[in-house]
Amino acid sequence: MIKTKISKTKTIFYLFSLVFLTIACSDNKNTKPNIVFILTDDLGYADLSSYGSKFIKTPFLDRMALDGAKLTSYYSPQAVCSASRAAILTGAYSNRIGINGAFGPKSPKGINEKELLISEMLKDNGYSTGIFGKWHLGSAEQFNPTMHGFDEFFGILFSNDMWPFHPERPEDYDDLILYRDKKPIETLVDQSDLTKRITDESIKFINKNKDNPFFLYIPHPQPHVPLFASQEFKGSTGKGLYADVISEIDFSVGRVLKALDKNGLTDNTIVIFTSDNGPWLSYGDHAGSSGIYREGKGTAWEGGQRVPCIVKYPKEITKGTLIDEPLMGIDWLPTLSSITNSKMSLNKIDGKNIWPLLTSETTKSPHQELYFYYKTNELHAVRSGDWKLYFPRSYRTLNGKSGGTNGIPVKYEQNTVYKNELYNLKSDPKETKNVILDFPEIVNKLEKMGENARYDLGDNLSGVIGTGNREVGLSNN
Repeated sequence: MIKTKISKTKTIFYLFSLVFLTIACSDNKNTKPNIVFILTDDLGYADLSSYGSKFIKTPFLDRMALDGAKLTSYYSPQAVCSASRAAILTGAYSNRIGINGAFGPKSPKGINEKELLISEMLKDNGYSTGIFGKWHLGSAEQFNPTMHGFDEFFGILFSNDMWPFHPERPEDYDDLILYRDKKPIETLVDQSDLTKRITDESIKFINKNKDNPFFLYIPHPQPHVPLFASQEFKGSTGKGLYADVISEIDFSVGRVLKALDKNGLTDNTIVIFTSDNGPWLSYGDHAGSSGIYREGKGTAWEGGQRVPCIVKYPKEITKGTLIDEPLMGIDWLPTLSSITNSKMSLNKIDGKNIWPLLTSETTKSPHQELYFYYKTNELHAVRSGDWKLYFPRSYRTLNGKSGGTNGIPVKYEQNTVYKNELYNLKSDPKETKNVILDFPEIVNKLEKMGENARYDLGDNLSGVIGTGNREVGLSNN
């Protein structure tokens, strides 16, 4: 009788322990935050109403900014597509990993398999991963997103203007193909429903993975030209096609946020919204606005790389947080590594963990300096604190001309800067007053930073070969 009692007690204790462990394991799995990263293409700093737009209304993104953190001195890593995207996903300046410019469909180059992407880092940590939208890190099969940590891919491999309807060079491009994973599923001749379809696929991914931690990457092809809006949104704003496109992107963000809420995932999901670079100004009424900031896409001036960035995470980011410290897209990999306890590679990166700043544990950027490279490994500028020093270089500009109309661009001109220029971004955000002669100590400090960058990453303008550069990926075909 005594033996039976002991046996029953042990059994009950054992069963209780199993239940407890099961619950604990389940809870532990759910403690990993989900991550939704929404990246737009060529969105200007002043294209959202929360960032100063007077005629484009973006209620869902405005609400997201009120519910989270709004970054006002955030930079895309470079002022052009492939380079910027590579830097965001690897945490390294793109020239460090051998990537410059924007890959064409027939380019043999792509992301090197030795680089660790956010998708790979999180997948190794048990995350489900999906990308829905534009890849632009190599067109060969070995560069396909599913070869670099993504479980699912639906979208296009390069920019949406690289197709036979290109306004200037149609002969350079073949058909624009829509892919599912590695399989081509459709030739795109009309992109009107692409934003909606990308959003639909993203919501399916959320619904399917609601019980597991996931990384959802939504790199919208819009508002990069050619502009397309669905029938529901075309003409809806009365402000032109560009405003219609932004309105649909805003609505897409709202749909994604609603899907998170419906699945009870809002509190445990980090949502990031930003752009890969500034507006393509030569397209005029089919381009966005950099607001008060100088120039746009394709330049290191503020308008080329200062872009909107909104981050929402109810669990840790206080509503209405405003951050004006200099940050950059290279910061996401180390930041997400920190908050998810994911292992980074041994490869050197350049980004910093900005989570203490986002969660108000500190008020200062972890960056002593940020570098602005463009073209083929040209060092154009360095920023430290409120100061930005530009080096001699050429850059494209409209020189006061209006941009094009109806999707046809005007030609840029080239301006050349022959001497260093210094600007105080706090007192002169428009970069109109060169104060190089007034602050020799600041100039000396930033010039030394530039020399450090040249030693590490190289600088084709100075003929310096860096010691810290790695090889770009090359197609096996």
